[in-house]
Amino acid sequence: MVAMLQEPRPELAAMQPADLEAIVAIETVAYEFPWTLGIFRDCLRAGYECWVLRLAGEVIGYSVLSVAAGEAHLLNACVAPAHQGHGYGRYFVKRMIDIARWHRVQRIFLEVRPSNAAALALYQSLGFNEIAMRPNYYPAKHGREDAIVMAMELLPAE
Repeated sequence: MVAMLQEPRPELAAMQPADLEAIVAIETVAYEFPWTLGIFRDCLRAGYECWVLRLAGEVIGYSVLSVAAGEAHLLNACVAPAHQGHGYGRYFVKRMIDIARWHRVQRIFLEVRPSNAAALALYQSLGFNEIAMRPNYYPAKHGREDAIVMAMELLPAE
């Protein structure tokens, strides 16, 4: 079953330093091994495509997309657990693909944990394909977990 975006519509906005506290709060709830405030701050400073998803003024999601050398890499994409299952993740990732296209990149990459079945299914349904495995990539409760590397070729929009 594919979650359809429900009203009210979320607003996509460029991430601002003032958003970082809310982002880190979501990251800490969503992940066992979260990114730090410093990582998000560095991504903003580096000029990455950093975006937030707001619903009724509240940050409910965020993403970080790096763009270089004709390629994009979706480094982080998250919707707050309390807002998952409503189609916001699908909407958000599609917008990140649009931003990558705007940069005229040829492909977009990402890594995902094999244990993250919902994200894996989302990415596959959007057209990402598994291209490699990175052994022991992610920290895990009992050691390390592999990463599935996925990619999508970005043909010009029709």
